[in-house]
Amino acid sequence: MASGELTSGAYIKHHLQNLTYGKFPDGHWGFADSALEAKEMGFMAFHVDTLGFSFVLGALFLFFFARAAKRASIDAPSGFQNFVESIIEFIDENVRGSFSGKNPMVAPLALTTFIWIILMNTMDLVPVDWLPSLALALGIDFLKVVPTTDPNATFGMSIGIFLLILYYSIKEKGLGGFVGELTLHPFGKWMLPFNFFLEGVNLLAKPVSLALRLFGNMYAGEMIFILIALLPFWIQWSLSLPWAIFHILIVLLQAFIFMTLVIVYMDMAHQKEH
Repeated sequence: MASGELTSGAYIKHHLQNLTYGKFPDGHWGFADSALEAKEMGFMAFHVDTLGFSFVLGALFLFFFARAAKRASIDAPSGFQNFVESIIEFIDENVRGSFSGKNPMVAPLALTTFIWIILMNTMDLVPVDWLPSLALALGIDFLKVVPTTDPNATFGMSIGIFLLILYYSIKEKGLGGFVGELTLHPFGKWMLPFNFFLEGVNLLAKPVSLALRLFGNMYAGEMIFILIALLPFWIQWSLSLPWAIFHILIVLLQAFIFMTLVIVYMDMAHQKEH
């Protein structure tokens, strides 16, 4: 859809609206035709576009990496095999540098978050009107193509990491050790309520910071692309190309930061000295 077919405000709102499926106030289920209907569906509505793109990109990641593993050759490695091996070596170096415990799951977890987030972030480089226009031609009113610009996706990942942090904290330190860490550190037993407040805030800040950092940076980048699309055609290319090149760094950097924090948080969950 061309930006000229809508007012600037309506164009921006349209591109920021998810394809939402949920339960209407009258009890029937269906897709929302407006932001107001999506709001009326409440918390249990599904963002179909976020879920769809996330699953498709995750499936592509698994398919190509599994294919590289099955076709791996020592004598004559392909270019893609070398590429995958370089990524794995990069992840392995980061895990060995930041994780001091022993857990064979940490490296695959870091690899999965890194590649999956890169793929989701890269959708931000697709011109903002291409896929929504195709969807509109197929009768789909809304389509938000960048999963990481949806806080539901970023919080979903960060909450999953948070549950792993809790699990391994209790597994490695025991329930008593974990509770003691929350209540006795850093100021000892005489400051127990204050300790619990500080450590509780610190613990809960981990999933919130993970989710909001990724969401905020990608949402801002997508918003700039949308604003550029509102400009005259001859200006769009002069601004969108430099911003896209710069945004590649953001795409990679945000994935790297998320992955690094996951490794660090998992390392903290395995530390027993407290």
